[in-house]
Amino acid sequence: MVNEALSYIRKNKSMYLEVEIEKADREPDYSQVQDQLEVEDLQKLIDRLPSGYKTVFNLYAIEGFSHKEIAAQLGVSENTSKSQLSRARGHLKNLLIEAEDYLNDKKVRYEG
Repeated sequence: MVNEALSYIRKNKSMYLEVEIEKADREPDYSQVQDQLEVEDLQKLIDRLPSGYKTVFNLYAIEGFSHKEIAAQLGVSENTSKSQLSRARGHLKNLLIEAEDYLNDKKVRYEG
């Protein structure tokens, strides 16, 4: 019975995926965000990442370590390091979209 249930879930997993349609294929406007966000603002966004994501992101993107070096330092596999970085980037992308929306809303209120 358990195997049948797992098989059903695997076959129908796309039925359970919920994504806000506005954010499904949206990319942040990096030029706008870049013009309006300061280094401190970007650091605050990075600080909002979950601990594991933030650690790997900082080691890879800011400190310049390889996934092999990160894996050795953290005692995880290289694939774990890569997946944590990928998830961190996705999370940051969403945070940048939120920041862009906030800046656009603030700009509309200021101009209006």
